[in-house]
Amino acid sequence: MVYKRFRIVLAGRVLLLGGFIFLLYFLILQTSYYAATLIVAALIVYQFTSLIAYVEKTNRDLTRFLDAIKYSDFSQTFAHTGLGSSFNELKAAFNEVIEKFQKTRAAQEEHFRYLQTVVQHVGIGLIAFNSEGEVSLLNNAAKRLLNVSHLKNIKSLAGSSEKLVEALFRLTSGQKALIKLKQHDQLMQLAVYATEFKLQHQRYTLVSLQNIGAELEEQEMEAWQKLIRVLTHEIMNSITPISSLASTANELLKDVVANGEAGDSLDDISNALQTIRNRSEGLSNFVDAYRNLTRIPRPNFQIFPIQGLFERIIMLMRTQAAAGKVDLRSEIRPASLELTADPELVEQVLINLAFNAIQAVAEQPGARVILSARMDERGRVLIQVEDNGPGILPEVLDKIFIPFFTTKKGGSGIGLSLSRQIMRLHRGTISVQSEINTRTVFTLRF
Repeated sequence: MVYKRFRIVLAGRVLLLGGFIFLLYFLILQTSYYAATLIVAALIVYQFTSLIAYVEKTNRDLTRFLDAIKYSDFSQTFAHTGLGSSFNELKAAFNEVIEKFQKTRAAQEEHFRYLQTVVQHVGIGLIAFNSEGEVSLLNNAAKRLLNVSHLKNIKSLAGSSEKLVEALFRLTSGQKALIKLKQHDQLMQLAVYATEFKLQHQRYTLVSLQNIGAELEEQEMEAWQKLIRVLTHEIMNSITPISSLASTANELLKDVVANGEAGDSLDDISNALQTIRNRSEGLSNFVDAYRNLTRIPRPNFQIFPIQGLFERIIMLMRTQAAAGKVDLRSEIRPASLELTADPELVEQVLINLAFNAIQAVAEQPGARVILSARMDERGRVLIQVEDNGPGILPEVLDKIFIPFFTTKKGGSGIGLSLSRQIMRLHRGTISVQSEINTRTVFTLRF
């Protein structure tokens, strides 16, 4: 029988308990052995509690099994205790269910770790937070963009950018925003996209962050290049026939003068035509200068020491610096720092920046221009040109890299835009920070 052993043991314990009860009854009524009576009574209590524990052991195992499921404690095991095959089958079933839960949980954990790995390695910053701003997800890309090692609440970002915090709380599912974020001396353009989801009856917002500053700059430069090509094409189409016609007319007038039919009026016409020709040629040269914006050669990347680069810049700028009584010097940390770039193109950028800085501080008391190089917090080479001049007005800062825009009298407005394009070809950036009457710093990041 299935419960044969269990029933035998149970019947034996009941009979034994009955025998002890009969013995206790006999001792109480027929004898005066009080010590024996107490011992028999204790044995009856022990047998009774043991019988109850024996009968309820299955219930305890079932309760332990259900608690294991309730609290996700799948380390429990149910050993065979010799109660019979039916109880062994029950405990085997318990162990099988626990094992399946263990496998399911292990698969879920592997899937979770896989998703965590994907989220942490994706190049776009991701932040998930609830309505109170408490962060439940922050991947590595977001940490790099926001320059934080951990983030408990997005309100903590208010110190870096209140506009970013306001946008994160304001955005609803499907909305986008473009936020400017300043980290140290670098200005980033963050494209922010939000979506919403529910998890355990609580609403969360998932936000993606991507720095598209480089893409915007590249699109801007491409747009200006296209405009320059159109302008130069149309201008050259107009100038060439004018110059040719003026030259032809001038030659005809020379023939008239040579034949003795000259007069004051003809001389005036000749001078006027010569002026037209000269001006046309000057305009052609002017347009050719602007064409440089669309004809920058591809960089010839080399590894070279920055110290040698700075020495060449200082040597080239020494005369201008001395004339303006400007202290021109360099700082490199470490002195052996090297750069992978096109030395000629980078030198062109630094010459332009150093020349502008020297002009800005010339004749000022204590005027100085500092060329510095170091590694930034992300391990990239950073070169800066700093001066203590009058600074750049805030309303002008966003325009100085636009082609043809200039605040200098007689300036062409192509130097800084040319420098930006060179940096774009190096997959780097150029930015500027300025404090009025304190300092101006141009930063090249490679």
